[in-house]
Amino acid sequence: MTFNMNETERYAHAHSGIEAPHLAELAAETRATSEVAHMLCGHVQGRLLSLLSQLVKPALALEIGTFTGYSALCLAEGLAQGGILHTIDIHAPVAAMADRYFRKAGLHDRIHQHIGPAAEVIPRIEGRFDLVLIDADKSNYPRYFDLVIDRMATGGLIIADNVLWGGKVVQAGASADADTRALAGYADLVNADPRVESVLLPLRDGLLVSRRK
Repeated sequence: MTFNMNETERYAHAHSGIEAPHLAELAAETRATSEVAHMLCGHVQGRLLSLLSQLVKPALALEIGTFTGYSALCLAEGLAQGGILHTIDIHAPVAAMADRYFRKAGLHDRIHQHIGPAAEVIPRIEGRFDLVLIDADKSNYPRYFDLVIDRMATGGLIIADNVLWGGKVVQAGASADADTRALAGYADLVNADPRVESVLLPLRDGLLVSRRK
């Protein structure tokens, strides 16, 4: 799917802070070199992720789905002193690019990259999570929620991206594709779970923010 900014979205972009030079450079390189550049979270969503991270001040944060590292850099802006962000991706080709920008931002020692299936990596990370971003293979969103929910600190946030899936979740039924059904199922799962309180933000392709009670 593609995302083209309309006039209102351009206005929001212009009034959502200033994009740091290393983020602007990363975004430009991603768009110039990647066939799936639409996966980039972008400036407005990145500023929201940064703001949420700064509010939580996570000592331990987790990102499932690194891509070229834009969202990881935004999340890392709010880390507590000495805090660490673990970011996981199964695709190695862009890992070097992400690492290059982590170093450029001076955050290489605070962002730990993992290459491999998230379901195998997450149990190896010790500690309680203060902030988790899920932005990976859509069919496994419910599984990732199950892997982290009992390890969330009270007040911690689980943020899931792409939960609107281009609007397809609105009519998700038996004939829908597997990703659409999984995303609709994820929204139902967290909405019914008494351990969290959630709100779905229709920003870009949808962010579902769940707070651990």
